[in-house]
Amino acid sequence: MLLDHDYEDEKKKVYKKLIKSFFIGFLLITGLITYGVYWLFYDYSRFKQELIVESTSPGGTYTIKAYLNNGGATVSYTVLGELVFNQQNKRPKKIYWQYREENADIVWLDDQTVRINQVQLELPHQTYDYRRGVK
Repeated sequence: MLLDHDYEDEKKKVYKKLIKSFFIGFLLITGLITYGVYWLFYDYSRFKQELIVESTSPGGTYTIKAYLNNGGATVSYTVLGELVFNQQNKRPKKIYWQYREENADIVWLDDQTVRINQVQLELPHQTYDYRRGVK
């Protein structure tokens, strides 16, 4: 009788360890998948390979840094434009992304309006992504 009770206790311990191991494994795999999705779709820092031009707005409010990304032999060049807030403590914002482009011609129309390669943006809210256009 005592052996049956010890057997049941041991069985419960093993079951708890097994559930705990599956839960930790599930959290680990979920974390890795989440980071992979973030890195693939939202982390634009990997596109900042070569700074090609930097331009500050007439009033000094913003600076736009344009980076050229070489995707390799099978992918064309990409230009990424990043808005830096000079007078505010904010993180830089991706405002321009153009595929099959190698240059960035930045023209300031005023302190809030910029034209990058013939795409006009009202800063700081509008962005341009070649897949979706101006937003």
